[in-house]
Amino acid sequence: MKLHNLADRQKTGYTTWGCMWQQGVCEKETKYLLKNEDGKTVSMQSRITAFWPDGTVKWTAHTACADELTNEIQVLVEETSNIKLDNSISTLHVKRVGAGYLVEAGVMQIHIPGVGDCLFDEIQVNGIKRAAKACPVLQLEKPITIGEEKGKLEINYRGMVEEVSLEEQGPLRAVIKFRGIHVSSDGDKKIPFLIRMNVGLNSQDLTFTHTFLYDGEEETDFLKGIGLKLLVPMTGPLYNRHVMFEGDHGVFHETMAELLTWRPRVPAEIYKAQMMGEKLELEGENLEVVDRVLQDMPFWDEYDLCQDSPSHFRIKKKTSTSNCCYLEGLHGQRTMGGAAFGGENGSLLCSIRDFWQTYPSGYTFEGLTTEEAEAAIWLYSPSAEAMDFRHYTDRGYNQVYYEGYDYKGATPYGIASTSEYSIAFHDSLIPTEDELTSFSKAVTYPAQYVGEPEYYHELRAFGYWSLPERKTEMEVWLEDQLDRAVEFYQNEVEQRNWYGLFNYGDFMHTYDPERHQWRYDMGGYAWDNTELVPTLWLWLSFLRTGKSEMFTLAEKLTRHASEVDVYHMGKYKGLGSRHNVRHWGCPCKEARIAMAAHHRYYYYMTGDYRLEDIFEELKDNELTFLTKDPLADFYDKEEMVYKSHARSGPDWSSLCANWLTQWERFLDEPYLKKIQVGMEDIKKAPLKLVSGPDFEFDPETVHLRYIGENAAGGTHLQICMGAPQIFMEMADLIGDEEWKRMMADYGRFYYLPREQQEIESNGLIGNREFSLPFMAATMGAYGAWFLKDNKLAKTTWLHLLHAMVCEENHNGFQTINRSNKGNHKDLIEIPWISTNFSAQWCLNVICVLEFIRGELPHTLMEADQLVSVMPKDSFRKA
Repeated sequence: MKLHNLADRQKTGYTTWGCMWQQGVCEKETKYLLKNEDGKTVSMQSRITAFWPDGTVKWTAHTACADELTNEIQVLVEETSNIKLDNSISTLHVKRVGAGYLVEAGVMQIHIPGVGDCLFDEIQVNGIKRAAKACPVLQLEKPITIGEEKGKLEINYRGMVEEVSLEEQGPLRAVIKFRGIHVSSDGDKKIPFLIRMNVGLNSQDLTFTHTFLYDGEEETDFLKGIGLKLLVPMTGPLYNRHVMFEGDHGVFHETMAELLTWRPRVPAEIYKAQMMGEKLELEGENLEVVDRVLQDMPFWDEYDLCQDSPSHFRIKKKTSTSNCCYLEGLHGQRTMGGAAFGGENGSLLCSIRDFWQTYPSGYTFEGLTTEEAEAAIWLYSPSAEAMDFRHYTDRGYNQVYYEGYDYKGATPYGIASTSEYSIAFHDSLIPTEDELTSFSKAVTYPAQYVGEPEYYHELRAFGYWSLPERKTEMEVWLEDQLDRAVEFYQNEVEQRNWYGLFNYGDFMHTYDPERHQWRYDMGGYAWDNTELVPTLWLWLSFLRTGKSEMFTLAEKLTRHASEVDVYHMGKYKGLGSRHNVRHWGCPCKEARIAMAAHHRYYYYMTGDYRLEDIFEELKDNELTFLTKDPLADFYDKEEMVYKSHARSGPDWSSLCANWLTQWERFLDEPYLKKIQVGMEDIKKAPLKLVSGPDFEFDPETVHLRYIGENAAGGTHLQICMGAPQIFMEMADLIGDEEWKRMMADYGRFYYLPREQQEIESNGLIGNREFSLPFMAATMGAYGAWFLKDNKLAKTTWLHLLHAMVCEENHNGFQTINRSNKGNHKDLIEIPWISTNFSAQWCLNVICVLEFIRGELPHTLMEADQLVSVMPKDSFRKA
């Protein structure tokens, strides 16, 4: 497989990428080789991440040092290559030591004690101790009331590691996984954590993927701070100890003892050399004068950086004297988050990925004047306002604000957050400005190798989707709309400040053109929470174009949606919360928000281990239907035969995505059987896939029971939450020809005139409506392609195009500029926009082009003529 590094990514440090293989090419025992553009072979370690149904390898994940790679690389099957690796190359070793491990990674050695109060108790670089006692830390803020007075109590917790496992060990990299929970001094246990530490051969960098889960009481447990602390030895006089933070422009650089004095005056060249980061080796009169001033000057022992909003950061510092104030050192707007401090024994560099985007992040470096400083890497800085997890009201607003139900259903118990950060050890007192900014850029924009769109398309990665073509006026227009839609949302993230640790990656749901603002305060119209699968839209947009900005937009959405929008423990484990003003606010907790289909793209292209945890949570989440029936408010429990309900889409289809992922990752046959049980039950229904879509469902046997032609919420929900893409991919993998015909018949039936639908169903469908036809376009196109039905193809294009083209309105996703609106001098908006429409229309265009491109009108005039028969009031309805 040929791959290339994404355009905006830094080619440095260890990187992992995914390769897809044609069925039948690779076996479990197959070995792989990595080749650069110049033909040089580079060391690489590999693992299998998915299989084809015949047991051959479908996806692999590979790790190598990007510093040794060219922009384009090739992964080869060893048997088909004459290239052999140099066996003399050193390798990484992990030794079991007591309950823990000793990692020997060339220049770096790490001792991991196992169960206890730290991740590692010592790191040596080139035989010299450079760090010790890395411990997860937590601060919770609790409101207190004494009489009529109110206050806040901050409680400190330290992480207790309960389990350590070696997740991956190879010649180049080891991944160590730590599970644990934070414990207070009085034994209270809160906020479980899961931390992965990546160690690379001969690298002086460590990378961490840090996950925490919220299990507090929302009324009393506000998040004040969470992160990782470690101890760092410091040597040398205070004037040779430095601190550095990346700013908006350049860096903030100071020393613990600044040699800029009134009297006695230190020679100017000494201070200049000091501020250039040079090691001062003083003697004679210079040493005498410096020793004298050191007796009568302040020493800066602590520095704190906090990015407290998407447009402000602050650096403050203080001496070690207790009960004294901080001084404000610098205010700025956005820092990428590079930070460092050090002395004569070297420096420590830190960087959090997406530092300002995931505010409030920060660092605290203290004890800088002592023999052992403490560095705190804050994923949520205690210098910022605490995170309040409570809901915004005590009820729901179903009829007015689209909130699912009128009862309150908000609970943050079980949500999670995952952050990535790195530390690095340098031999210098302090890195140069370029070294620090290069380090933070590499953390935020790590190397990411991907394949070409044509390759993914040829292997039908993730099912059916089209490659861009611009041969006709109409093709050009469609491709322009697809590009504009992505560009609009990319701009909206910045324009609307959709940032923050618990928000970054998500979009809002519906726009309010009168306020020139998204409906952030209106129930189900606020945060989108994967509603109508923008995840699939963005990932397929990347696959077909290869554009790095599309990858990044989809990557951030995946990281957010897989963590914050869903539950990882508790009674809703495996379910997610429908769209709401708070990500966990809606009383509707459903499988389709959490389903694996959202995130398989990212996992297979990056090998991200955190997604493996999430897939594990999802594989049996049908059992949550026993306590959270998705249709409980629509049916009388006493009249039920089975224990719960599941619509064929999106409930059962989402379960299929979870089962499919478990099956292909491990060839786990019981999960294939789960899919097939439901398929056979649907085949027995009177109208097959058209039937229902409401079914009774037994989570323990995964059987579906036909209960008539009922569609709670509307028939369109069956196919607008990713079901077409899931159904088509699983039909091909299973090789079920009857299911394929059922999908084709579904697409045909959806677009039949009402009278014909009633005739074909013998009146069985009753009052069930087949609404929002543009959302069924992928199914219609599949039907036209499968049945070779040109008339159905034209009808499909009619409905899809009419949702965006009406009476010579060809503006599509054209933006409008407004002056002095929405708190912007120049506001860019699309007044009618909703993410539901954007995601579904774009996703359907991408898929429909693959099936029936030949029936697309060639010109906009022809498109106008095609859609002229449609009623005007159906234009752009979603």
